[in-house]
Amino acid sequence: MAITQISVFLENRAGQLSEITKILSDNNIDLKALNIAETADYGILRIISDDCNEAAKLLRNNGFIVTQTPVVAAAVPNKAGGLNELLNIISNEDIDIEYMYSVFGQKDGLAYMIFKVKDVDIFTSVLKKYFVVVATGDDLGIK
Repeated sequence: MAITQISVFLENRAGQLSEITKILSDNNIDLKALNIAETADYGILRIISDDCNEAAKLLRNNGFIVTQTPVVAAAVPNKAGGLNELLNIISNEDIDIEYMYSVFGQKDGLAYMIFKVKDVDIFTSVLKKYFVVVATGDDLGIK
């Protein structure tokens, strides 16, 4: 099951991130996860929020370039080696991870990782085959 991630293109200048978090905060958008990747010319801010559609709309209305992408949130046992166990499953099934990052907090002894993969359906099927919990929007507090 896919959830929606928004990606925001940022100029490499001071204050860009705080502008975005202010817009979202002022509109009661709760951030669940974020990741920043940089290139020489710009940055890419990836966000999971409680309402990605509204967050994307707000940011577009404020002049930001925003895209929406399906990603998968998978549960990882919150213990030493928990992530390695999951990554071994993914590797053994020959699935390429384009990128990944963690969700804020944990629930019931589980942490959650966001995965961007080529085929969400195949990835989700593999996770379920190995009894890995695939988080729903409800699990993460997403509308």
